[in-house]
Amino acid sequence: MMRSFVVLAAVMGLAATPAAAQSVAEFYAGKPITLIVGSTPGGGYDTQARLVARHLGRHIPGNPTIIVQNMPAAGSLAATNHLFNIAPKDGSTIALVQRGMLLIKNWNPAQVRFELGKFGFLGSINREVALSVARADAPVKTTEQLFTTELITGATSGIDPEITPRLLNALIGTKFKLVMGYPGVTEIVLAMERNEVQALADWSVSSLKTARPAWLPEKKINLLMQIALERDPEFAQVPFALDFVKNDADRAVMELYLTQKTVARPMIAPPGVPADRLAALRTAFAALATDQQFLADGAKAKLDVSPVTGPEVDKVIAMITSASAETAQRLQKAIAAER
Repeated sequence: MMRSFVVLAAVMGLAATPAAAQSVAEFYAGKPITLIVGSTPGGGYDTQARLVARHLGRHIPGNPTIIVQNMPAAGSLAATNHLFNIAPKDGSTIALVQRGMLLIKNWNPAQVRFELGKFGFLGSINREVALSVARADAPVKTTEQLFTTELITGATSGIDPEITPRLLNALIGTKFKLVMGYPGVTEIVLAMERNEVQALADWSVSSLKTARPAWLPEKKINLLMQIALERDPEFAQVPFALDFVKNDADRAVMELYLTQKTVARPMIAPPGVPADRLAALRTAFAALATDQQFLADGAKAKLDVSPVTGPEVDKVIAMITSASAETAQRLQKAIAAER
């Protein structure tokens, strides 16, 4: 009886050893990674996610294939909550979520089911500058008119096209009028084409160039304001939102909000991914910055691909999670007051 027990224990120990000692390459070999995209198909996030999916696996030990799955509900909130609470925590699922998720607890805390600092950040596909744009035939044609004339802009709940104009109205006095209910930027752009709305208050430069590259050279839109922590030299003639902030307290609120432009396309892994697999994913993502195939593919698609590494993103996340309670509360109140 004792001999049987010893043999059984030995067999069980041998069976457990390979799993416990499984290398990153062994885990990923022949196994797909699901890349959840928290946006609708065809938009900037989706296009960039599919670009990453074509190349990231080459840099991960075991060379897994990457399968893209769209989960756009609630402006990425559904995807982010899913990744934190439901998705496998073994490194087989990652996500590209909309940057509004970095600060969403400030305007929609009741629906947030995640802790930002517990995610594993692979990096960000790029830094971003956003533009406020209006149809050429809209009543607002200049930045000055933004402060005197109502401009109807399409909005998606909980992300930049909604939050940015609300914050600009509250902090610097613009007169955006929001029309809610659009699933994503793709649908707002279509609404602009149909003249359902006159403007898109926050449109990433990379998305604009991808979705409607002819609109700038054909002068179908007017550029009213650029929105980021740093100016984009390409649009030096377009006024800078931070220049209109009236005091230091408001500037702190605006700068907190604009941290997400530095982490414009955050790639995240759920909490609890084994450290060696998370490190491999972060290293693989960082390798894209010098991957000539990836960069050429991005250039061909006219995408802005300038990866921000995981450690760089970690610094921004630390800034967000350590923001003073006063600044965070003022951000929340500024947006709530406009709703």
